[in-house]
Amino acid sequence: MKNKTHKIVITALMAAMTCVATMVIRFPSPTSGYIHLGDGFVLLSGIVLGPVYGGIAAGIGSMFSDLFSGYAGYAGATFLIKALAAIGGGIVFHALSSITSRFWLKSVSVVAAGICGGIIVTGGYYLFEAYIMGLGTAAALTGVPFNLIQNAFGIIISFILFPIFFHIRIIRDFITNAV
Repeated sequence: MKNKTHKIVITALMAAMTCVATMVIRFPSPTSGYIHLGDGFVLLSGIVLGPVYGGIAAGIGSMFSDLFSGYAGYAGATFLIKALAAIGGGIVFHALSSITSRFWLKSVSVVAAGICGGIIVTGGYYLFEAYIMGLGTAAALTGVPFNLIQNAFGIIISFILFPIFFHIRIIRDFITNAV
């Protein structure tokens, strides 16, 4: 029971950190979105909590950021896209990092997980904008370069924060036992 309570608390904490990191420092992009630090926490949610709880934390935190920031029209899509990014990133990280116990290789797994999550985010927003919002494929393509920049920021943030998170015993226990 104690482990389940810890997992729920860490899930809520990761959702809150994702929301705050997304909202605190952001740079508007010309395509109605913004570049922010939250995707680093989206990825770390999948890494720390594993795919299921990490997806929940990433989706909820990112969705609330959209709701609080005036992007309510994107909130549902953001929930799904960011949850899938954390799920994909979490699966990739845990698959690769299970091969070795060397810390530096686990750090490299963060980058691979970020690339996977970035593909999901970029493709997800492209599909949402092109087909659900009805902008068309050409207009939706204008957002792709900014999503790629956003993905790079997310990978850098998660790569920097991963060693810090990994050295917190309770978080390290989650990382090594997630999935």
